[in-house]
Amino acid sequence: MSILEKVVWYVEWRRRETFDLEDVAQACGVSRFHLSRVFQSVAGRPVMAYVRARRLSEAARVLAEGAEDILNVALDAGYGSHEAFTRAFRELFGITPEALRAARSLENIQLVEPIDMDASLLTELKPPRIVERQAFEVAGLSERYSFETNHAIPDLWRRFVPHIGNIAGQIGAATYGVCSNGDAEGNFDYMAGVEVSGAVEAGDDLTRMTIPAQRYAVFTHDGHISDIRKTVYTIWNKWLPESEVSHVKGPDFEFYDANFNGETGSGEVEIWIPVR
Repeated sequence: MSILEKVVWYVEWRRRETFDLEDVAQACGVSRFHLSRVFQSVAGRPVMAYVRARRLSEAARVLAEGAEDILNVALDAGYGSHEAFTRAFRELFGITPEALRAARSLENIQLVEPIDMDASLLTELKPPRIVERQAFEVAGLSERYSFETNHAIPDLWRRFVPHIGNIAGQIGAATYGVCSNGDAEGNFDYMAGVEVSGAVEAGDDLTRMTIPAQRYAVFTHDGHISDIRKTVYTIWNKWLPESEVSHVKGPDFEFYDANFNGETGSGEVEIWIPVR
């Protein structure tokens, strides 16, 4: 069962109960950040926003059938008051619960149904290498993004390119795209950087971070960088659930070396996922 399928099953099973993102992540066997990252890339919304939308959609069905007590519908949907329920309901559907009940119809609203895994995003993966890597230092430009704003990451790389080869203590010519510090709302730090010696300072305009010693599953994306979403999707929704390893909390990163052409966006990119 894929991560997406696990989320959908868990939400439908416990929709009338109280749970949070940590509960869902534990049930799926991944960190909160990586759950949010994978889920939103497919569903277009954070996990808990999807949970709220599913609860409100089922509440809408009950209201359209003429429910007598809106407060009871609100409580069943996880809201503690009529006001909070109405506010959330109007925000999602553009109509009040009272108006929907009076209309006795769902034709003019868009319900959020349980989502299905998009098979078109699955791709063939080469078996990963399992690598034990010692701790290392990366220095580069870092910004905080959400899944709505991550389209701006290429601009971060554009701004970083002039630094490559001009950073004191730089080791090699390879570059790293490091994801870390994700939160429950789908925000995360992304660094475009290079490996540096542990004995030098990064500089005022650059950020420095330590990638801890870790075991990794290392995948190769071969093709245009615009298709990397399919590789990432397949790793998290097919390979990882079916493998004998599990994801562990920590930074994951893309590794770009001479096999990748930054001018054309084509070539090989390695995706390093921390596992145990």
